[in-house]
Amino acid sequence: MVRIYENISLRPYNSFGIEATADRLIEWDSAQSLADFVSSERALFEGQNGRWEVLGAGCNTLFSGDFGGTLLHSVAKGIEVVEQDEQQVLIRAAAGELWDDVVAWSVERGLWGMENLSAIPSSVGASAVQNIGAYGAEAKDCIAWVECLDLQTIEQIRIPAAECAFGYRESIFKGALKGRVIITAVVYRLQTCGTPRLDYGSLRPEVEALGEATPANIRKAVVAIRDSKLPNPEVTGNAGSFFKNPVLPRAQVEQLKEQYPTMPVYEVAGNPDVLKIATGWMIDTLGWKGKGMGRAGVHDKQALVLVNRGGATGPEVVALAEEICRQVKEKFGVSISPEVNII
Repeated sequence: MVRIYENISLRPYNSFGIEATADRLIEWDSAQSLADFVSSERALFEGQNGRWEVLGAGCNTLFSGDFGGTLLHSVAKGIEVVEQDEQQVLIRAAAGELWDDVVAWSVERGLWGMENLSAIPSSVGASAVQNIGAYGAEAKDCIAWVECLDLQTIEQIRIPAAECAFGYRESIFKGALKGRVIITAVVYRLQTCGTPRLDYGSLRPEVEALGEATPANIRKAVVAIRDSKLPNPEVTGNAGSFFKNPVLPRAQVEQLKEQYPTMPVYEVAGNPDVLKIATGWMIDTLGWKGKGMGRAGVHDKQALVLVNRGGATGPEVVALAEEICRQVKEKFGVSISPEVNII
């Protein structure tokens, strides 16, 4: 089934709580209903009848103004086992499922692979687009393949993880396939036995305090850490981490470390020539934590998070982000960019 809404408020559809409207919002509840809609509106998807975008859970989106076009929003639900043996289980989750509901589903069954990614606000579809990550893990670590609707052929296709060009908050769905496919489901490969990943931040002592390093205890620890540092969008509008952590040539980072010995630096798996630095540390060093510009601000416990302090508009948040980027570049010589999708 497809539901069509016109001149709709987008405030319930974005975790920033920004007030904006869309000319039209389309909710689809299955791959077939999406295919039927695309077939009926070929001109839209061929670029002849206005603008369109895919809207996930709205947890990584900032509306910079009213949206003059069509938003496609999946409300497709369902989690099912598609294959299993003694060592692994493949599960398919529909694009409209909330990511953390899928994590909870897997952990309840004692499956390994998603536990470090607990409490990330996202939809299943966005997990593949953004290659969401936290606490030493990324979605790509457990994605087996991605199911999509090809907008040219209006056929369902399967894209193996190896062909998804996953990188740090990147994928083929933000690049070569943007505007050419729409994700309808993601299949994840989970393990019946796993090795705990506890070497990120304060995760290990949090887990050890709970006892054995099981998926359930790792999830509990991750949720507790995130709750202690990140604002609840239902109370304070935000989209989680607003900026990416830059990945820079090792020589450049080593020079920065000489100037700023306390700057956190992280190795990048498989690439010894680069290092990742902490954007939050740079923003905090500039004195932004807990401060802001007008109704847009920086969270007082996590400088990576920009917040709606009450009634902020999209342009106000954008202006704050641009000023922070300018100051980071001026002081550290480093360019930072948003992780959030600004529409």
